[in-house]
Amino acid sequence: MTRPTTARSNWAGYYAAGEGRDVRDLVVRGAAATAAPGRALDLGCGDGTETAWLLERGWRVWALDVTPEAMPLVRAKAEAARAGDRLDTVVADLATAALPAADLVLACASLPFVEPGAFDGAWSRVRAALRPGGVLAVNLFGTNDSWADAETGVDGMTFQARAEVEELLAGLHVVELTETEWDGPSGRGPKHWHRFDVVAHA
Repeated sequence: MTRPTTARSNWAGYYAAGEGRDVRDLVVRGAAATAAPGRALDLGCGDGTETAWLLERGWRVWALDVTPEAMPLVRAKAEAARAGDRLDTVVADLATAALPAADLVLACASLPFVEPGAFDGAWSRVRAALRPGGVLAVNLFGTNDSWADAETGVDGMTFQARAEVEELLAGLHVVELTETEWDGPSGRGPKHWHRFDVVAHA
């Protein structure tokens, strides 16, 4: 049996299936940890739901995604929020993209899709993008996740044990490090989730 890979992910179908979804709570918690709206990076912005939420609250957003299909959705939501002049969109791979400085760096479940050989470099750029006092709000996937399993896994993804996550956050002031596991749906069908939610100050 051939293992699935991130290269064969159907992101357009995933965006369509999630149309009208609620904003992810991670962006709410991350924004709440900042002093005031400034510049935000939405890394792996997908359909633009989190980008639009930030724009509606006065942020300027630099939204990145690897899939060109995402950008019309992102721009449409920005126009609906009457905030298109505060949006910059970039089609690029998070694994290699150069990132501008920001007051909030948001990555909702996108960093795990950076392959292991590129993760350290991507993480270094994410950390370097944080302005002094800036806030990092990211999801990372744990080693108990179904997609990390030898039988049910997805190739090209990066998973961390809790000690590794804590090492990644060294030097930051950690506001939240929440570890959760649950069984639930995904874009690839039912799975076991193992996720870390991180909110931290530079």
